[in-house]
Amino acid sequence: MSGADSFGTAELRRAVLQSWESSPTRFREDANAEEDLRLGGYRDRLLVELAQNAADAAGADGVLRVELVGRELRVANTGSPLTADGVAGLASLRASAKREGASVGRFGVGFAAVLAVSDEPQILSRSGGVAFSAERTREAAAELAGPAEEMAAREGAVPVLRLPWAVANEPPEGFDTEVRLPLRPDVVTDALMAAFTDQAPDLLIALPALTEIRIGEKTWRRVDEGADRLVVHGPVRSDRWLVHRATGTLNETMLAGLGVEARHATEWRVAWAVPLDESGTPIPLAEDVLHAPTPTEERLSLPARLLASVPVEPDRRRVAASAATDAVLTFAAESYPGLVGKIAVEHRTALVPLPGFPLSDVDDKLRQGVNDRLRVAAWLPAANGNLVAPLESRVLEYISPELADLLKDVIPGLLTAELADARHRRSLHVLEVRRLAAAEIVDAVTGLQRPPEWWYRFYDALVPIESADPVAREEFSALPVPLADGRTVTGVRDVLLSHRDADPDPAALLSTLDISGLRIAHPEATHPLLEKLGAHPAGPAELLDAPSLEEAVRSSVSDARAGADVRPLAEAVLRLVASAQPRDWLGALALPDANGDFRRADELLLPDAALLEVIDAEYIGADGPLAVLDEAFAAARPAELLRAIGVLDDFAVHVEEDPVEADDDFPDSRHWWAEQESAQPDNWPPARFAGIRDLDLVADDAWPTAIRLLVRNPETLRALREPNSYSAWWIARYALLGGQPPRHWRLASAGELAGLFDAVPDVGLDDEQLRITGVRSELVIDDSDDAADLLERLGDPDRAVRAGTALRAHQALADAVASGVVDPAEIDLPEMVRSVSGAVVSTGRAVVLDEPWMLSVLEAPLVIAGGSPDQFDAESLAELLDLPLASEENTMQVVDEGRAQSWPEVARVPAACELLGITVPTGEVRLHDTLRVRSSTGEQRVHWWVDRTGTVHAERTPDGLARALAWASGSWHERFALTALLADPEAATLLR
Repeated sequence: MSGADSFGTAELRRAVLQSWESSPTRFREDANAEEDLRLGGYRDRLLVELAQNAADAAGADGVLRVELVGRELRVANTGSPLTADGVAGLASLRASAKREGASVGRFGVGFAAVLAVSDEPQILSRSGGVAFSAERTREAAAELAGPAEEMAAREGAVPVLRLPWAVANEPPEGFDTEVRLPLRPDVVTDALMAAFTDQAPDLLIALPALTEIRIGEKTWRRVDEGADRLVVHGPVRSDRWLVHRATGTLNETMLAGLGVEARHATEWRVAWAVPLDESGTPIPLAEDVLHAPTPTEERLSLPARLLASVPVEPDRRRVAASAATDAVLTFAAESYPGLVGKIAVEHRTALVPLPGFPLSDVDDKLRQGVNDRLRVAAWLPAANGNLVAPLESRVLEYISPELADLLKDVIPGLLTAELADARHRRSLHVLEVRRLAAAEIVDAVTGLQRPPEWWYRFYDALVPIESADPVAREEFSALPVPLADGRTVTGVRDVLLSHRDADPDPAALLSTLDISGLRIAHPEATHPLLEKLGAHPAGPAELLDAPSLEEAVRSSVSDARAGADVRPLAEAVLRLVASAQPRDWLGALALPDANGDFRRADELLLPDAALLEVIDAEYIGADGPLAVLDEAFAAARPAELLRAIGVLDDFAVHVEEDPVEADDDFPDSRHWWAEQESAQPDNWPPARFAGIRDLDLVADDAWPTAIRLLVRNPETLRALREPNSYSAWWIARYALLGGQPPRHWRLASAGELAGLFDAVPDVGLDDEQLRITGVRSELVIDDSDDAADLLERLGDPDRAVRAGTALRAHQALADAVASGVVDPAEIDLPEMVRSVSGAVVSTGRAVVLDEPWMLSVLEAPLVIAGGSPDQFDAESLAELLDLPLASEENTMQVVDEGRAQSWPEVARVPAACELLGITVPTGEVRLHDTLRVRSSTGEQRVHWWVDRTGTVHAERTPDGLARALAWASGSWHERFALTALLADPEAATLLR
């Protein structure tokens, strides 16, 4: 302890009192300034300011003790004792003794915080003590005229901290300095100590020079665990903090605008701190204030606390607007990634400031600066083990460690799989980290060359993604696939999948061939996911359905003739067909023929083919449409297999569903198509076309054998029996039996056609076989050719055609015209026609009978008929033959009008009609004893007649009356029965 006034307090008081006396205004200014500090800037900062002074005094390992002794608050600390300069600073305004170094306080005004609770503060130190007193200051000021007046005006309020007095008391044992504050009556001690308790832990973080704070019976102690971790042990809990510190020097530009003394503090210091839990996981702050290094009122929303040597306003509540402030805040933002880098990689994104409204201008500036630095600093963990900056990084949309591991060397800057978790999403979005969804993953691997095993692992990693995300499933269809031939193709849908366990693998048979467009996945890369994405299992059937294989087969003949070796293709295809249904296009497969050339399979005959017996030899060979398969090649393979791909043994059938036009590969098919379309326009085209191939290659004398082959083969027999069969149509017209087409002949059993058609000669075929080929069993007119042929036969005078046959033939011709089967315009007019007498007559003399009564006056050899008028269309026959109708030639007139009588009154007519169930006509009939008609050539007797007015005439004979009655009642077919009944109208007559 030094002398009684070791700090020169008397001289300090003298100087102050002299200044007040010389300038009472100075008294008022000092009082107002102190009052502003007490009521404004330093309210509620008592412990903070005393702790800062204690930290400055301690330098390191400082201890601060706060206790209440009665109504006196005592705050003791360790460290440097009070000095004369310090006392001078305490008794002045803005004249701190701490001009240089790393002191926390920058102004000599912080001690003014004690005035918030006391008017009689004392400072006791090992070097001496000093006291300030409002009462003693009033007494001193009262002796000065000017200050006395000011004091009176201020109701006794004086500046307390301007006049120090020396005191002799010493600090307690173990401490170097103690501040004693007799509390004013209005101070609530419990509230005061509670506020100190709340502030203590934070002060140990803000003031590194302090390691322990005691408040009453409670103690807080900071333990530094290395350079960047500390623990604050308190009476209730221990708080762990991670700290990152940075220092530097402000240049002159940055210091510009600060006060003279402030410019001496060129060193800047920042520290970022974030609390940790027991496991070391950061606990981000939601809201805090800037510490400079003790708390200010600058609100922050950063996840970590910032302690920075930023210039502050005199009241230490707000930062000072200056270039130095901007610089320190910039340095703070630049050092933030250093804090983040000290966190375990899986927790680093928790320290990214998330979007939100800034709480202050300082907060806004720091948030932007921190995020800007975080975007470009390398601190995010990449999947390859490196650290990468967010702007250079990518993160998967999906949590998949397997996928991240596979892509770590493919996608630059790919982050670890854990960062794909939703809890990191907002932070990474703020940092502009690009997310990689399915489409981006596909883009990343497109064009990539990797072993098949790598691709299998890659597909396996995509399975959970594909299962959970329908959009991903669509995008993954564009994935690359390594092929068995060493290529890697883009797109899954056209790929065929090898069977990993198949022996032999059918796909392997084709993978070694140079088939353009054939995409067979490598067996080691074949994964079930590919099938879900649209690839097809490469079994025999699927391979045969591959368009590229079909194309290769279709071009195989031209390839072979260009010098390519197509035998491996043939071998592979045959092995596929052995296990699957054949395809129509397999007939294009190039196979070797007996001449050493290659031909389509469907142009080759088996060496022992049955067709060799019937195909004309001129059509078989190098220049013919067919050839014989190489004998050695055929012997080495099952005949059934060769037939399956189209090699011919028997006649083959080509089937086309829903055809729209004639197939020009079949001779005369257009003619057949046109005939059928004309005959049945509403039912054409057909639903199915089945044509037998190579019928036009049959030798003329081999048709009986060919027919037997066709009939014994169920497939060709079915083609012949199909409705409107093209093949049956063609055979009937162009095959040869006995030197004529089958339709030229009739079956021997078809007697009704005798005279018109000759019986087919014996060619070794039974009736059913002959009927199938088109040999006639009945009179049928299918087209205009049939009609023309029949007319020619009817007009042939060398043919003995019976009258009934001629009638039926004419009726069939009339029906064909009436139904539209035959177009008369397509028929050449015959010169001769067959009359009802059986004779042949010139068309220039003949007429077609349409009115049966005309037979009474016409010569039978000149009359052409197709049956009774009610049985055929006379007009259609007349149109076909270009002949007049008999009615058109009728110039007859009835000579005698006869006696008119109504039909019901004619004797025996009602009885005869009743027996036959015929309605009695309601009109009249003119009865004649002898009925005669007259023409220009004379008169002729007739038994019945219908004149031009429609009047019916009849002789009074059963024959004449019966025909007239049958015609009038519309029952012409009953005329013969009526003849008998009119002669004897009894039931017995009808039954005889």
